[in-house]
Amino acid sequence: MAAAVKAEGYGHGLVRVARALDADAFAVACIEEALALREAAGIDRRIVLLEGVFEADELALCARHALDVAIHHPEQLRMLELARLERPLRVWLKIDSGMHRLGLAPETAPAIFQRVRDCPAAHAEIGLMSHLARADERDCDYTRQQLQTFEAATAGLPGERSLANSAGILGWPRTHFDWVRPGIMLYGASPFVDSLAPDEDLRPAMSFHTRLIAIRRLRRGEPVGYGGTWLCPEDMDVGVAAVGYGDGYPRHAPSGTPVLVNGRAAALVGRVSMDMITLDLRQHPEARIGDPVLLWGEGLPVERIAQAAGAISYTLLCGVTARVRREVVPAPSIDG
Repeated sequence: MAAAVKAEGYGHGLVRVARALDADAFAVACIEEALALREAAGIDRRIVLLEGVFEADELALCARHALDVAIHHPEQLRMLELARLERPLRVWLKIDSGMHRLGLAPETAPAIFQRVRDCPAAHAEIGLMSHLARADERDCDYTRQQLQTFEAATAGLPGERSLANSAGILGWPRTHFDWVRPGIMLYGASPFVDSLAPDEDLRPAMSFHTRLIAIRRLRRGEPVGYGGTWLCPEDMDVGVAAVGYGDGYPRHAPSGTPVLVNGRAAALVGRVSMDMITLDLRQHPEARIGDPVLLWGEGLPVERIAQAAGAISYTLLCGVTARVRREVVPAPSIDG
């Protein structure tokens, strides 16, 4: 298993996540992330640069720190062929099986595989990978087509193969091959468009909390927040919680977006501010300043907030900003 820990471990902390996971390898997007694991954290597992190197001089760093590199473009292969390195690099050929983002044309895979095999800067073991574009759709012919394309492109080549992301792992067993690359599922969010984390027996690694810092008694018809976009339908209590888009809470979350106050359902009202949100407390007559507010996490799947805000769980988890205090707590037992 190559655990995807790019983008600061999907917002959970790159080093923190890597130290917590018992993975065979870690997958990152760029050399800066790889060096943070290898140099700063002392991680000695294999580290795969999913986008490969951006500049030829990065190859020497990859060799020095024993990093795996993806090759998705002939220019990257040319840089490798010209390189003189202190040790050969483990190379993964990234084949475009249908994502049409990065990747070598499938029909070129055998010839490029041979060029890598003949390259002194490349390790004898050559991996073969691709990426699924629509595996989050459970019964999608396009995923079957990608699988067929990848199998055909790699037929007869001796390298280990890797295709499955989180959705592939959970929904497409034929894509598993030798290495799987879990991402969002590691952090307790569903990779599918039609389910929440509990539906997939996933538990969130992140719970995003704040507290009530004010409770206002407002009259019917009074507006709340910037632009006065939400009017009180009756005399009511409105709570103010200390979080906003400056912390990573989605700016476009609409009125009605769920939160939990003291563990029970409440709803966002009015616009999200940089540092505050306002909440409908009509069902919380007992609420007091200092009471806990759960924005997403255990008991409130992040997918629900993402759906309300027209976003995806990835963007919410990755978007929590540096000013939010992190606290690491032991994971609960599986049986609760």
